[in-house]
Amino acid sequence: MRYTRDSKERKRVTLIEGDGIGPEVVGATRRVLEAAGANIAWEVHKAGAEVFKAGLPSGVPPETIASIRETRVALKGPLETPVGFGEKSANVTLRKLFETYANVRPVREMPGVKTPFAGRGIDLLVVRENVEDLYAGIEHMQTPGVAQCLKLMSKKGCERIVRLAFEVAVAEGRRSVHCATKANIMKLTEGLMKRTFEQVAKEYPQIEANHIIIDNCAHQLVRTPEAFEVIVTSNMNGDILSDLTSGLIGGLGFAPGANIGDDVAIFEAVHGSAPKYAGKNVINPTAVLLSATMMLRHLDEFAAAKAVENAIMFTFESGVYTQDVSKTGCVSTSAFADAVIANLGKQSARWKTREHKQLCIRPLDARRDYVRPATRTWVGADIFIESPAAPEELGRRLEALVEGSALRLKMISNRGTKVYPTTGGMTDCVDHWRCRFIRREGAGQLDDATLLGLLGKVGSAYRWMHVEKLEEHDGALAYTRAQGED
Repeated sequence: MRYTRDSKERKRVTLIEGDGIGPEVVGATRRVLEAAGANIAWEVHKAGAEVFKAGLPSGVPPETIASIRETRVALKGPLETPVGFGEKSANVTLRKLFETYANVRPVREMPGVKTPFAGRGIDLLVVRENVEDLYAGIEHMQTPGVAQCLKLMSKKGCERIVRLAFEVAVAEGRRSVHCATKANIMKLTEGLMKRTFEQVAKEYPQIEANHIIIDNCAHQLVRTPEAFEVIVTSNMNGDILSDLTSGLIGGLGFAPGANIGDDVAIFEAVHGSAPKYAGKNVINPTAVLLSATMMLRHLDEFAAAKAVENAIMFTFESGVYTQDVSKTGCVSTSAFADAVIANLGKQSARWKTREHKQLCIRPLDARRDYVRPATRTWVGADIFIESPAAPEELGRRLEALVEGSALRLKMISNRGTKVYPTTGGMTDCVDHWRCRFIRREGAGQLDDATLLGLLGKVGSAYRWMHVEKLEEHDGALAYTRAQGED
Protein backbone atom coordinates (compact mmCIF):
# COMPACT_ATOMS: atom_id res chain seq x y z
CA MET A 1 0.00 0.00 0.00
CA ARG A 2 1.47 3.35 -1.04
CA TYR A 3 1.05 5.49 2.04
CA THR A 4 2.79 6.08 5.37
CA ARG A 5 1.50 6.48 8.92
CA ASP A 6 2.28 8.81 11.79
CA SER A 7 2.94 7.88 15.42
CA LYS A 8 -0.82 7.61 16.05
CA GLU A 9 -1.17 5.25 13.06
CA ARG A 10 -3.02 7.84 11.00
CA LYS A 11 -2.34 7.91 7.27
CA ARG A 12 -0.14 10.84 6.33
CA VAL A 13 -1.29 13.06 3.47
CA THR A 14 0.42 16.15 2.04
CA LEU A 15 -2.14 18.96 1.80
CA ILE A 16 -1.62 21.86 -0.64
CA GLU A 17 -4.36 24.47 -0.29
CA GLY A 18 -3.56 26.12 -3.61
CA ASP A 19 -4.29 29.55 -5.03
CA GLY A 20 -7.36 31.72 -5.53
CA ILE A 21 -10.38 29.77 -4.33
CA GLY A 22 -8.14 26.87 -3.27
CA PRO A 23 -8.01 27.59 0.46
CA GLU A 24 -11.82 27.84 0.61
CA VAL A 25 -12.66 24.61 -1.23
CA VAL A 26 -9.79 22.66 0.36
CA GLY A 27 -10.71 24.02 3.80
CA ALA A 28 -14.32 22.91 3.30
CA THR A 29 -13.14 19.47 2.23
CA ARG A 30 -10.84 19.10 5.21
CA ARG A 31 -13.74 19.88 7.58
CA VAL A 32 -15.98 17.29 5.93
CA LEU A 33 -13.32 14.56 6.02
CA GLU A 34 -12.55 15.22 9.67
CA ALA A 35 -16.27 15.08 10.50
CA ALA A 36 -16.53 11.77 8.63
CA GLY A 37 -13.79 10.31 10.83
CA ALA A 38 -11.22 9.87 8.07
CA ASN A 39 -8.03 8.48 9.61
CA ILE A 40 -5.69 11.15 8.17
CA ALA A 41 -2.75 13.18 9.46
CA TRP A 42 -2.42 16.30 7.30
CA GLU A 43 0.97 17.80 6.39
CA VAL A 44 0.28 21.29 5.04
CA HIS A 45 2.70 22.63 2.42
CA LYS A 46 2.81 25.29 -0.29
CA ALA A 47 3.01 25.35 -4.09
CA GLY A 48 1.89 27.74 -6.79
CA ALA A 49 1.59 31.53 -7.02
CA GLU A 50 3.13 32.42 -3.66
CA VAL A 51 6.14 30.23 -4.41
CA PHE A 52 6.57 31.64 -7.94
CA LYS A 53 6.50 35.18 -6.55
CA ALA A 54 9.17 34.25 -4.02
CA GLY A 55 11.48 33.53 -6.96
CA LEU A 56 11.31 29.75 -7.31
CA PRO A 57 10.74 29.05 -11.03
CA SER A 58 9.17 25.60 -10.56
CA GLY A 59 6.48 26.83 -8.16
CA VAL A 60 7.10 23.79 -5.94
CA PRO A 61 9.50 24.24 -2.97
CA PRO A 62 11.86 21.46 -1.81
CA GLU A 63 9.96 20.91 1.45
CA THR A 64 6.73 20.17 -0.47
CA ILE A 65 8.58 17.71 -2.71
CA ALA A 66 10.14 16.06 0.36
CA SER A 67 6.75 15.69 2.03
CA ILE A 68 5.16 14.02 -0.99
CA ARG A 69 8.15 11.69 -1.31
CA GLU A 70 7.46 10.60 2.26
CA THR A 71 3.65 10.48 2.34
CA ARG A 72 3.21 9.20 -1.25
CA VAL A 73 -0.26 10.83 -1.25
CA ALA A 74 -1.31 14.47 -1.75
CA LEU A 75 -4.58 16.39 -1.87
CA LYS A 76 -4.27 19.76 -3.54
CA GLY A 77 -6.31 22.76 -4.49
CA PRO A 78 -6.00 24.50 -7.85
CA LEU A 79 -2.66 26.17 -8.59
CA GLU A 80 -2.26 29.34 -10.62
CA THR A 81 -0.08 29.13 -13.72
CA PRO A 82 2.03 32.31 -13.96
CA VAL A 83 1.88 34.55 -17.01
CA GLY A 84 5.10 36.40 -17.85
CA PHE A 85 7.26 34.81 -15.15
CA GLY A 86 8.09 31.41 -13.72
CA GLU A 87 8.59 28.27 -15.76
CA LYS A 88 6.21 25.37 -16.33
CA SER A 89 2.90 25.06 -14.52
CA ALA A 90 3.35 23.87 -10.92
CA ASN A 91 0.59 21.32 -11.61
CA VAL A 92 2.60 19.82 -14.48
CA THR A 93 5.79 19.99 -12.40
CA LEU A 94 4.21 17.86 -9.67
CA ARG A 95 2.86 15.32 -12.15
CA LYS A 96 6.21 14.94 -13.86
CA LEU A 97 8.33 14.95 -10.69
CA PHE A 98 6.42 12.00 -9.30
CA GLU A 99 5.62 10.31 -12.64
CA THR A 100 1.88 10.29 -11.99
CA TYR A 101 1.27 8.99 -15.47
CA ALA A 102 -2.49 8.45 -15.19
CA ASN A 103 -5.16 11.09 -14.79
CA VAL A 104 -8.44 9.46 -13.77
CA ARG A 105 -11.61 11.57 -14.07
CA PRO A 106 -14.95 10.09 -12.93
CA VAL A 107 -18.04 11.59 -14.57
CA ARG A 108 -21.42 10.68 -13.12
CA GLU A 109 -24.84 12.30 -13.15
CA MET A 110 -25.71 13.73 -9.73
CA PRO A 111 -29.18 13.95 -8.18
CA GLY A 112 -30.68 17.42 -8.12
CA VAL A 113 -28.18 18.87 -10.64
CA LYS A 114 -30.13 19.86 -13.74
CA THR A 115 -28.37 19.55 -17.10
CA PRO A 116 -29.54 18.84 -20.67
CA PHE A 117 -28.39 15.24 -20.07
CA ALA A 118 -30.16 14.68 -16.74
CA GLY A 119 -31.84 11.30 -16.55
CA ARG A 120 -29.52 9.63 -19.06
CA GLY A 121 -27.60 7.67 -16.44
CA ILE A 122 -24.14 9.00 -17.29
CA ASP A 123 -21.53 7.07 -15.31
CA LEU A 124 -18.07 6.86 -16.87
CA LEU A 125 -14.37 7.48 -16.30
CA VAL A 126 -11.81 9.12 -18.55
CA VAL A 127 -8.34 7.63 -18.03
CA ARG A 128 -5.84 10.03 -19.59
CA GLU A 129 -2.13 9.46 -20.12
CA ASN A 130 -0.60 12.29 -18.13
CA VAL A 131 3.11 12.85 -18.91
CA GLU A 132 3.85 12.13 -22.59
CA ASP A 133 2.42 13.18 -25.97
CA LEU A 134 2.44 16.84 -27.02
CA TYR A 135 2.44 17.85 -23.35
CA ALA A 136 6.12 16.99 -23.13
CA GLY A 137 6.30 20.62 -24.34
CA ILE A 138 9.22 20.09 -26.73
CA GLU A 139 8.85 22.87 -29.30
CA HIS A 140 11.11 24.67 -31.76
CA MET A 141 10.78 27.40 -34.34
CA GLN A 142 12.06 25.49 -37.38
CA THR A 143 12.03 28.62 -39.54
CA PRO A 144 10.90 32.11 -38.51
CA GLY A 145 7.41 31.21 -39.72
CA VAL A 146 7.12 27.47 -38.97
CA ALA A 147 6.83 26.00 -35.45
CA GLN A 148 7.26 22.36 -34.47
CA CYS A 149 5.97 20.45 -31.45
CA LEU A 150 7.24 16.90 -30.91
CA LYS A 151 4.56 14.33 -30.12
CA LEU A 152 6.39 11.70 -28.07
CA MET A 153 4.59 8.50 -27.12
CA SER A 154 6.37 5.43 -25.80
CA LYS A 155 5.37 1.78 -25.78
CA LYS A 156 5.89 1.72 -22.02
CA GLY A 157 3.79 4.87 -21.53
CA CYS A 158 0.96 3.41 -23.61
CA GLU A 159 1.08 0.05 -21.87
CA ARG A 160 0.96 1.34 -18.32
CA ILE A 161 -1.98 3.71 -19.00
CA VAL A 162 -3.90 0.99 -20.83
CA ARG A 163 -3.27 -1.53 -18.05
CA LEU A 164 -4.37 0.98 -15.44
CA ALA A 165 -7.59 1.64 -17.40
CA PHE A 166 -8.43 -2.06 -17.35
CA GLU A 167 -7.55 -2.29 -13.65
CA VAL A 168 -9.84 0.67 -12.92
CA ALA A 169 -12.60 -1.17 -14.77
CA VAL A 170 -11.97 -4.27 -12.64
CA ALA A 171 -11.84 -2.27 -9.38
CA GLU A 172 -15.18 -0.58 -10.11
CA GLY A 173 -17.00 -3.54 -11.65
CA ARG A 174 -17.11 -1.97 -15.11
CA ARG A 175 -17.91 -4.08 -18.16
CA SER A 176 -16.26 -2.21 -21.04
CA VAL A 177 -13.26 -0.04 -21.94
CA HIS A 178 -13.00 2.18 -25.02
CA CYS A 179 -9.60 3.27 -26.35
CA ALA A 180 -9.95 6.61 -28.17
CA THR A 181 -7.15 7.51 -30.61
CA LYS A 182 -6.38 9.33 -33.85
CA ALA A 183 -4.58 6.24 -35.17
CA ASN A 184 -6.13 6.70 -38.61
CA ILE A 185 -3.89 9.76 -39.12
CA MET A 186 -0.97 9.39 -36.65
CA LYS A 187 -0.22 5.76 -37.33
CA LEU A 188 2.98 5.50 -35.28
CA THR A 189 2.19 7.62 -32.18
CA GLU A 190 -1.57 7.21 -31.76
CA GLY A 191 -1.26 3.87 -33.55
CA LEU A 192 1.07 2.71 -30.79
CA MET A 193 -1.70 3.35 -28.26
CA LYS A 194 -4.21 1.39 -30.36
CA ARG A 195 -1.90 -1.58 -30.91
CA THR A 196 -0.94 -1.69 -27.23
CA PHE A 197 -4.60 -1.55 -26.19
CA GLU A 198 -5.41 -4.49 -28.43
CA GLN A 199 -2.49 -6.50 -26.97
CA VAL A 200 -3.30 -5.77 -23.32
CA ALA A 201 -7.06 -6.34 -23.80
CA LYS A 202 -6.37 -10.06 -24.31
CA GLU A 203 -5.36 -10.29 -20.64
CA TYR A 204 -8.80 -9.02 -19.54
CA PRO A 205 -11.27 -11.29 -21.38
CA GLN A 206 -14.06 -10.36 -18.94
CA ILE A 207 -13.92 -6.72 -20.12
CA GLU A 208 -15.35 -5.72 -23.51
CA ALA A 209 -12.60 -3.82 -25.37
CA ASN A 210 -13.45 -1.33 -28.12
CA HIS A 211 -11.29 1.02 -30.19
CA ILE A 212 -12.89 4.29 -31.33
CA ILE A 213 -11.54 7.23 -33.34
CA ILE A 214 -11.28 10.24 -31.02
CA ASP A 215 -13.51 12.58 -33.04
CA ASN A 216 -16.20 9.92 -33.23
CA CYS A 217 -15.81 9.42 -29.49
CA ALA A 218 -16.52 13.12 -28.88
CA HIS A 219 -19.48 12.89 -31.25
CA GLN A 220 -20.92 9.85 -29.49
CA LEU A 221 -20.38 11.37 -26.04
CA VAL A 222 -22.91 14.09 -26.80
CA ARG A 223 -25.31 11.65 -28.45
CA THR A 224 -25.21 8.57 -26.21
CA PRO A 225 -22.89 9.27 -23.23
CA GLU A 226 -24.53 6.46 -21.27
CA ALA A 227 -22.92 3.97 -23.69
CA PHE A 228 -19.44 4.58 -22.22
CA GLU A 229 -17.97 3.21 -19.00
CA VAL A 230 -14.18 3.72 -19.25
CA ILE A 231 -12.37 5.72 -21.95
CA VAL A 232 -8.56 5.48 -22.12
CA THR A 233 -6.69 7.92 -24.33
CA SER A 234 -3.53 9.96 -24.86
CA ASN A 235 -2.64 13.19 -23.08
CA MET A 236 -4.09 15.90 -25.33
CA ASN A 237 -7.10 13.82 -26.34
CA GLY A 238 -7.78 13.12 -22.67
CA ASP A 239 -7.48 16.77 -21.69
CA ILE A 240 -10.16 17.70 -24.21
CA LEU A 241 -12.49 14.74 -23.62
CA SER A 242 -12.39 15.02 -19.83
CA ASP A 243 -13.56 18.64 -19.94
CA LEU A 244 -16.25 17.68 -22.45
CA THR A 245 -17.53 14.91 -20.19
CA SER A 246 -17.51 17.22 -17.15
CA GLY A 247 -19.82 19.51 -19.09
CA LEU A 248 -22.32 16.68 -19.47
CA ILE A 249 -22.95 16.52 -15.71
CA GLY A 250 -22.90 20.20 -14.80
CA GLY A 251 -19.40 21.56 -15.28
CA LEU A 252 -15.95 21.62 -13.74
CA GLY A 253 -17.35 22.30 -10.27
CA PHE A 254 -18.40 18.64 -10.23
CA ALA A 255 -15.24 17.17 -11.78
CA PRO A 256 -12.88 15.30 -9.44
CA GLY A 257 -9.54 13.91 -10.53
CA ALA A 258 -6.67 11.70 -9.47
CA ASN A 259 -3.11 11.70 -10.80
CA ILE A 260 -1.83 8.19 -10.20
CA GLY A 261 1.66 6.72 -10.57
CA ASP A 262 3.38 3.55 -9.45
CA ASP A 263 4.59 5.22 -6.24
CA VAL A 264 2.66 8.47 -5.68
CA ALA A 265 -0.96 9.62 -6.09
CA ILE A 266 -2.03 13.28 -6.18
CA PHE A 267 -5.75 14.07 -5.91
CA GLU A 268 -7.17 17.36 -7.14
CA ALA A 269 -10.18 19.07 -8.64
CA VAL A 270 -9.97 19.74 -12.35
CA HIS A 271 -11.08 23.37 -12.19
CA GLY A 272 -8.74 26.35 -11.98
CA SER A 273 -8.02 28.83 -9.21
CA ALA A 274 -10.76 31.31 -10.30
CA PRO A 275 -9.05 34.32 -8.68
CA LYS A 276 -12.00 36.66 -9.26
CA TYR A 277 -14.05 34.56 -6.81
CA ALA A 278 -11.30 34.16 -4.21
CA GLY A 279 -12.36 35.06 -0.70
CA LYS A 280 -16.04 35.41 -1.62
CA ASN A 281 -17.15 32.07 -0.15
CA VAL A 282 -19.31 31.24 -3.19
CA ILE A 283 -17.50 28.42 -5.03
CA ASN A 284 -18.75 24.84 -5.26
CA PRO A 285 -16.40 22.55 -3.27
CA THR A 286 -17.86 19.35 -4.75
CA ALA A 287 -14.98 18.67 -7.14
CA VAL A 288 -12.42 18.73 -4.33
CA LEU A 289 -14.74 16.77 -2.03
CA LEU A 290 -15.15 14.01 -4.63
CA SER A 291 -11.41 14.06 -5.32
CA ALA A 292 -10.97 13.46 -1.60
CA THR A 293 -13.31 10.43 -1.73
CA MET A 294 -11.06 9.00 -4.46
CA MET A 295 -8.11 9.62 -2.16
CA LEU A 296 -9.86 7.89 0.74
CA ARG A 297 -10.40 4.77 -1.38
CA HIS A 298 -6.73 4.84 -2.37
CA LEU A 299 -5.92 4.90 1.37
CA ASP A 300 -8.26 1.96 2.12
CA GLU A 301 -10.65 4.33 3.89
CA PHE A 302 -13.65 2.90 2.05
CA ALA A 303 -16.24 3.53 4.78
CA ALA A 304 -15.35 7.22 5.09
CA ALA A 305 -15.33 7.60 1.29
CA LYS A 306 -18.80 6.07 1.02
CA ALA A 307 -20.15 8.24 3.85
CA VAL A 308 -18.85 11.48 2.30
CA GLU A 309 -20.07 10.60 -1.19
CA ASN A 310 -23.54 9.69 0.07
CA ALA A 311 -23.74 12.90 2.13
CA ILE A 312 -22.84 15.03 -0.92
CA MET A 313 -25.54 13.37 -3.04
CA PHE A 314 -28.13 13.63 -0.26
CA THR A 315 -27.29 17.33 0.04
CA PHE A 316 -27.92 17.91 -3.69
CA GLU A 317 -31.10 15.85 -3.59
CA SER A 318 -32.27 18.00 -0.67
CA GLY A 319 -32.02 21.10 -2.86
CA VAL A 320 -28.86 22.56 -1.33
CA TYR A 321 -26.45 23.87 -3.96
CA THR A 322 -23.99 26.64 -4.77
CA GLN A 323 -24.26 29.41 -7.37
CA ASP A 324 -22.92 27.35 -10.28
CA VAL A 325 -26.07 25.20 -10.12
CA SER A 326 -28.45 28.16 -9.83
CA LYS A 327 -28.08 31.69 -8.53
CA THR A 328 -31.57 31.42 -7.05
CA GLY A 329 -31.62 29.87 -3.61
CA CYS A 330 -27.92 29.05 -3.58
CA VAL A 331 -25.75 28.77 -0.47
CA SER A 332 -22.13 29.66 0.29
CA THR A 333 -19.14 27.34 0.12
CA SER A 334 -19.01 27.01 3.90
CA ALA A 335 -22.78 26.50 4.19
CA PHE A 336 -22.65 23.72 1.60
CA ALA A 337 -19.89 22.03 3.60
CA ASP A 338 -21.99 22.42 6.77
CA ALA A 339 -24.92 20.73 4.99
CA VAL A 340 -22.74 17.83 3.84
CA ILE A 341 -21.48 17.37 7.41
CA ALA A 342 -25.05 17.40 8.73
CA ASN A 343 -26.03 14.78 6.15
CA LEU A 344 -23.25 12.30 6.98
CA GLY A 345 -24.90 8.93 7.51
CA LYS A 346 -27.80 9.67 5.15
CA GLN A 347 -28.44 7.97 1.82
CA SER A 348 -29.78 9.57 -1.37
CA ALA A 349 -32.81 7.82 -2.84
CA ARG A 350 -31.52 8.50 -6.37
CA TRP A 351 -27.84 7.61 -5.95
CA LYS A 352 -26.63 4.04 -5.95
CA THR A 353 -23.18 3.73 -4.44
CA ARG A 354 -20.79 1.91 -6.73
CA GLU A 355 -18.86 -0.73 -4.84
CA HIS A 356 -15.09 -0.30 -5.20
CA LYS A 357 -12.16 -2.62 -4.72
CA GLN A 358 -8.61 -1.48 -4.14
CA LEU A 359 -7.03 -0.45 -7.44
CA CYS A 360 -4.23 -2.81 -8.48
CA ILE A 361 -1.18 -0.92 -9.82
CA ARG A 362 1.40 -3.18 -11.42
CA PRO A 363 4.72 -1.49 -12.28
CA LEU A 364 6.24 -2.54 -15.59
CA ASP A 365 9.81 -3.63 -16.25
CA ALA A 366 12.10 -0.73 -15.28
CA ARG A 367 14.51 -1.09 -18.20
CA ARG A 368 14.78 1.98 -20.42
CA ASP A 369 15.05 0.07 -23.69
CA TYR A 370 11.60 -1.39 -23.13
CA VAL A 371 11.23 -2.48 -26.77
CA ARG A 372 14.04 -4.50 -28.32
CA PRO A 373 13.54 -5.43 -31.98
CA ALA A 374 15.43 -8.45 -33.31
CA THR A 375 16.70 -6.46 -36.32
CA ARG A 376 17.23 -2.77 -37.09
CA THR A 377 18.25 -1.53 -40.52
CA TRP A 378 19.21 2.06 -41.31
CA VAL A 379 17.80 2.86 -44.76
CA GLY A 380 18.05 6.65 -45.12
CA ALA A 381 17.47 10.05 -43.58
CA ASP A 382 15.01 12.93 -43.57
CA ILE A 383 16.72 16.31 -43.61
CA PHE A 384 14.54 19.34 -42.88
CA ILE A 385 15.74 22.51 -44.59
CA GLU A 386 14.72 26.13 -44.92
CA SER A 387 14.41 27.68 -48.38
CA PRO A 388 12.16 30.11 -50.27
CA ALA A 389 12.79 28.19 -53.51
CA ALA A 390 10.10 26.40 -55.53
CA PRO A 391 9.94 22.59 -55.15
CA GLU A 392 11.22 21.84 -58.66
CA GLU A 393 14.24 24.11 -58.25
CA LEU A 394 14.95 22.68 -54.79
CA GLY A 395 14.65 19.09 -55.95
CA ARG A 396 16.94 19.45 -58.98
CA ARG A 397 19.62 21.20 -56.95
CA LEU A 398 19.55 18.62 -54.16
CA GLU A 399 19.80 15.79 -56.68
CA ALA A 400 22.88 17.45 -58.15
CA LEU A 401 24.42 17.98 -54.69
CA VAL A 402 24.17 14.27 -53.75
CA GLU A 403 25.03 12.79 -57.13
CA GLY A 404 27.51 9.93 -56.71
CA SER A 405 26.87 9.52 -52.97
CA ALA A 406 25.39 6.50 -51.17
CA LEU A 407 22.06 8.27 -50.74
CA ARG A 408 19.61 9.53 -53.35
CA LEU A 409 16.82 12.08 -53.03
CA LYS A 410 13.54 10.14 -53.01
CA MET A 411 11.08 12.97 -52.46
CA ILE A 412 10.45 16.37 -50.85
CA SER A 413 7.36 17.14 -48.79
CA ASN A 414 5.93 20.38 -47.44
CA ARG A 415 3.86 20.15 -44.24
CA GLY A 416 3.46 16.41 -44.84
CA THR A 417 2.46 16.52 -48.52
CA LYS A 418 4.78 15.29 -51.28
CA VAL A 419 5.61 18.13 -53.69
CA TYR A 420 8.66 16.73 -55.53
CA PRO A 421 8.62 14.87 -57.82
CA THR A 422 5.36 16.63 -58.58
CA THR A 423 2.06 14.84 -58.03
CA GLY A 424 0.07 17.39 -60.01
CA GLY A 425 -1.45 18.84 -56.85
CA MET A 426 -1.77 22.49 -55.86
CA THR A 427 0.01 22.62 -52.47
CA ASP A 428 0.59 26.08 -50.99
CA CYS A 429 4.17 25.67 -49.75
CA VAL A 430 6.01 27.40 -46.92
CA ASP A 431 9.79 27.65 -46.44
CA HIS A 432 10.05 24.39 -44.48
CA TRP A 433 10.90 21.25 -46.45
CA ARG A 434 11.35 17.60 -45.53
CA CYS A 435 13.88 16.10 -47.93
CA ARG A 436 13.91 12.29 -47.87
CA PHE A 437 17.12 10.55 -48.85
CA ILE A 438 17.19 6.76 -49.31
CA ARG A 439 20.16 4.41 -49.73
CA ARG A 440 20.95 3.76 -53.39
CA GLU A 441 20.80 0.23 -54.72
CA GLY A 442 24.19 -1.40 -54.41
CA ALA A 443 25.41 1.10 -51.80
CA GLY A 444 27.08 -0.33 -48.73
CA GLN A 445 25.89 -0.15 -45.12
CA LEU A 446 25.06 3.38 -44.00
CA ASP A 447 27.03 4.86 -41.13
CA ASP A 448 27.38 8.21 -39.37
CA ALA A 449 30.15 9.25 -41.72
CA THR A 450 27.72 8.81 -44.64
CA LEU A 451 25.13 10.95 -42.90
CA LEU A 452 27.64 13.65 -41.94
CA GLY A 453 28.80 13.75 -45.52
CA LEU A 454 25.22 14.17 -46.71
CA LEU A 455 24.62 16.97 -44.20
CA GLY A 456 27.79 18.68 -45.40
CA LYS A 457 26.62 18.57 -49.03
CA VAL A 458 23.10 19.80 -48.23
CA GLY A 459 24.43 22.37 -45.75
CA SER A 460 26.73 23.86 -48.39
CA ALA A 461 23.65 25.21 -50.16
CA TYR A 462 20.81 25.30 -47.58
CA ARG A 463 20.22 25.88 -43.89
CA TRP A 464 19.19 22.57 -42.32
CA MET A 465 17.70 22.49 -38.84
CA HIS A 466 16.58 18.94 -38.19
CA VAL A 467 17.55 15.42 -39.24
CA GLU A 468 15.90 12.05 -38.63
CA LYS A 469 17.42 8.65 -39.36
CA LEU A 470 15.04 6.34 -41.22
CA GLU A 471 15.01 2.74 -40.00
CA GLU A 472 13.24 -0.56 -40.44
CA HIS A 473 12.51 -2.55 -37.26
CA ASP A 474 12.04 -6.27 -37.75
CA GLY A 475 11.46 -5.59 -41.44
CA ALA A 476 8.69 -2.98 -40.91
CA LEU A 477 9.04 0.72 -41.70
CA ALA A 478 9.78 2.75 -38.56
CA TYR A 479 8.68 5.97 -40.24
CA THR A 480 5.62 7.18 -42.15
CA ARG A 481 5.30 8.15 -45.77
CA ALA A 482 4.28 11.62 -46.89
CA GLN A 483 0.84 12.23 -48.34
CA GLY A 484 1.20 11.15 -51.97
CA GLU A 485 4.49 9.25 -51.46
CA ASP A 486 4.69 5.74 -52.87
